[in-house]
Amino acid sequence: MLRQLTAEQFLDERFELPDGGQWAELVEGIPILLQPPDLDHGTTVLNLSKALAEYIERTERGYACFDLGLHLTQSPDTLRFPAACYFVEGERFAESDKAYTRTRPVLVIEMASTADRRRQMTERVEAYLAWGVPTVWVIDQAERCLHVCSASRQTAVYTEDETLAADSPLDGLRLTIADLFVEPAWWNKRPGG
Repeated sequence: MLRQLTAEQFLDERFELPDGGQWAELVEGIPILLQPPDLDHGTTVLNLSKALAEYIERTERGYACFDLGLHLTQSPDTLRFPAACYFVEGERFAESDKAYTRTRPVLVIEMASTADRRRQMTERVEAYLAWGVPTVWVIDQAERCLHVCSASRQTAVYTEDETLAADSPLDGLRLTIADLFVEPAWWNKRPGG
């Protein structure tokens, strides 16, 4: 039987795991390893971060955190590390330098970018909603779409040829779904060319 860890013990030991624990989470006190995502995952996160940065600059409302641990349950502890989460309350950037938080974001953004993440996605979304997160986005790279999930309404799916005109919590954000999956022009640009 595996030894159960607290959130603090997990974070102390995380770097000893494969890939420095970058793709590890703590579920009911047990460390689990997720499959490392491919480069397309990184491209999508880069595009997402650019869209959120432009929104934040324009509205001066809230802030995003990437790879921040969310402490969903205690005794036994569960720490999930979604691709991004968005906060609108409290001091600006208060959660940015933390390894994990107990503060609930208004939005969690997950990436269905590997087989194990896809298998666990329903459970992950349900856990965020049960914890009190009002909205969860799931970016599905294989299907090239974005799912908007909330406890109060049916899941909406936006396909690659659609634009999400976000309401709460990111009122005024317009996100063209195809833009999430586009490789930036500078990505393959040759130096000096």
